Amino acid sequence: MTDTPIRFDDGAAYERMMGIWSAKAGEIFLDWLALQKNLSWADIGCGNGAFTEQIVRHNAPSRVEGIDPSEGQIAYAKTRAATGMAHFRIGDAMALPYDKDSFDAAVMALVIFFVPEPARGVAEMARVVRPGGTVAAYAWDMNGGGFPLEVILKELRATGLSPIWPPSADASRREEMMRLWTDAGFENVETRRIDVTRTYLDVDDFWNAAPGSASLKAALAKMDPAQIAELKARVRVHLHEEADGRVTVSAFANAVKGRVRT
Repeated sequence: MTDTPIRFDDGAAYERMMGIWSAKAGEIFLDWLALQKNLSWADIGCGNGAFTEQIVRHNAPSRVEGIDPSEGQIAYAKTRAATGMAHFRIGDAMALPYDKDSFDAAVMALVIFFVPEPARGVAEMARVVRPGGTVAAYAWDMNGGGFPLEVILKELRATGLSPIWPPSADASRREEMMRLWTDAGFENVETRRIDVTRTYLDVDDFWNAAPGSASLKAALAKMDPAQIAELKARVRVHLHEEADGRVTVSAFANAVKGRVRT
């Protein structure tokens, strides 16, 4: 896998590719956290605000702060109707611009594998959450085949092309999440697997959403039209098409949560 940095600068393209997936997994994640309403939240790596919006709708927080390194993603997040009460800013997950004990909860949704040093990111979340508060994350199991576009990545690898890979993909493994949270000193650490499916109108609908993934976009840019057509044909073989053309794709993520020691 190449170690070229992955950048998400187009909030709208990311929404087409990941929005529905994020919503499905995020709802299960928030139900599992089972946190009360009227809490203060930090959404670390908030991206285009998809998960921030879910926090607002699901948990009716008193305050939400979203931070992300991409100006394009932050700009898109600010356009979401449900995030009007949230505050967004550019920032680094490994150096959060917040004081100690500033929040009741800090979360990373589909982010931890992009943090160059996951342990530092986890330590920063622990720092900004009050004693007794919750620190949690969920991420597609990249090395275990859980990414929603794994069927395309698999065929890319078979052709000898190496898609851009998250710098800390190993952090998406369930056992690694448990280790990170345990080493950070959290209490009551738990993990779980989140399984989701998404149905597309047809193969083209699935394929056309794929370039929203930075890793796939970079790989496809290196291919000529004939190679792309061949890749699409190979991917199609692995997709089960219903009589009306619809295809359903499965994905899975791993999640972790823990409580800051009192």
